[in-house]
Amino acid sequence: MNSTTVEREIRFSLDPASGVPFYRQIIQQIEQAILARRLEPGDRLPTIRALAIELKINPNTIAKAYGELEIRGIVTTQVGSGTYVSDKRIDMEEAERTKKAEAAVARFIRDMEALGIDRAAMLEMVRGFEED
Repeated sequence: MNSTTVEREIRFSLDPASGVPFYRQIIQQIEQAILARRLEPGDRLPTIRALAIELKINPNTIAKAYGELEIRGIVTTQVGSGTYVSDKRIDMEEAERTKKAEAAVARFIRDMEALGIDRAAMLEMVRGFEED
């Protein structure tokens, strides 16, 4: 571990009613913390195990979030040491667009569930949708 590495305190919260998958909520919260400079390059993220225990969710969910962030270059993982914020800048427009798209999907799912339509039927409707 490098001497400038800090494990900053970041509070995660998950909203099961939002319709946004937990791993996506974790990604959004990390991106927002980076944009707000609550997380800086070199900061260490909580371990997968520690965050899973804190949030009371499956560790695979955390691993999926961290994996996606790593693919995008936002974090780097050092085996045996941890996951760290990289120095790659987050495109604010991309983060905002993703956040708005996920909010729209969450609204769509809630609206459809209120109509009694299950997710499998929703997917079929979306796949077959043709705009007039």
